[in-house]
Amino acid sequence: MSDIETSTVSEEGYASTSQAGDFELTIDATNEEGPTPQQVLVADYAACYLPAFRVGAQQRDHDDLGKVQIDADADMNDDDDLTAIRFDIHVEEDVDDDTLDEIVDRANGICHVHDALKESLHADVTAHGDAF
Repeated sequence: MSDIETSTVSEEGYASTSQAGDFELTIDATNEEGPTPQQVLVADYAACYLPAFRVGAQQRDHDDLGKVQIDADADMNDDDDLTAIRFDIHVEEDVDDDTLDEIVDRANGICHVHDALKESLHADVTAHGDAF
């Protein structure tokens, strides 16, 4: 028995609809009917990294970071393959740079998407405290 099951269907063209549990997502390689697969991967990575960042903070005795926002950007080569991902993390709470570095190190070990990607695509992360 699998831990995760999804179904992805394309009736025609380059758009597809993916079903994951009760949720449906349209993904389109042409970026006309939905985000591209690369955009979804970067957003998924950030969506996994953010709670890992919060857990890493809790493990470093920072239980309330307030609002946390990840601005992600990525580079692609001429074949539309991802070559680099960067996260700029903004934290509402005033957290010093050394502690933020410790939280990032811990989040790297917690985030399942980070673990699943090849090392050359691990996000280059910059975190900022007292950001809002």
